[in-house]
Amino acid sequence: MVIGIIRHCDKPPQTPSPPPVVAADETSVAVAETLAERLGSPRRTHPPERGLYLWLAPDGLSLCQAAGPAMCMRAEFVSGVQGYRSARQRHQHEAVVRACGITRGHCPWVVDATAGLGRDAFVLASAGARVTLLERSPVVHALLTDGLQRATAAGAGERTGRMHAHAVDAVDWLTGAAGDISPAVVYLDPMYSGRRRGAAGKELALLQALLTDTTDEPALLARARAVATQRVVVKRHRHAAPLADQPPDYHLPGRSTRFDVYRTRNA
Repeated sequence: MVIGIIRHCDKPPQTPSPPPVVAADETSVAVAETLAERLGSPRRTHPPERGLYLWLAPDGLSLCQAAGPAMCMRAEFVSGVQGYRSARQRHQHEAVVRACGITRGHCPWVVDATAGLGRDAFVLASAGARVTLLERSPVVHALLTDGLQRATAAGAGERTGRMHAHAVDAVDWLTGAAGDISPAVVYLDPMYSGRRRGAAGKELALLQALLTDTTDEPALLARARAVATQRVVVKRHRHAAPLADQPPDYHLPGRSTRFDVYRTRNA
């Protein structure tokens, strides 16, 4: 079975459907059994003929679609598109870094409340920030942690050491954050609608097949603005309305996306 690996990924929505089957090659059976038990997933010796499944092999954990068309994706930080992005060593010039207020002399604590597969969080950590990643989908969290472990083993430990992933609902976590433990910045990248082309469109369709409902965006933005001590940053499609129809204080535009910045009353 030959399946292309897709590594560059949009954020998925945050409400999980029933967990997919876990399958593994013969060298990863024990780890697959532990993963299946943790996720409450069925365990299979071979990939199914249809539907989504998690494939565990020595080179990492992938979310795959068996047919129509067959494809796989996983979290990548030091290879593929994300590896190229990281290798350029231009982290301070990245729009997400500037939007979060990170400079060479100022590296605030950032909470990525819609972590997904952690692409932007890795850029923030590469720029020097300490990043807490919140992901409520157990399946996406498993993919994220697998990618972090592989990146650490590949020599990116200084950056991944500043990233701490938690399988938790973001609104619940932010509700518990107060006072001295409040983050300086809360970063939100909820999945936005809109057409995608090529690999990005296929990735988005794969994640939409895994996860159905979207986050309660008004509640998430409200909690983020109540907790962050400096700012809330929201990634949006360039032509999308502001999140929850709440206009930002300002935004940083790009070719296809923009970053809306909300100054908080705690700043």
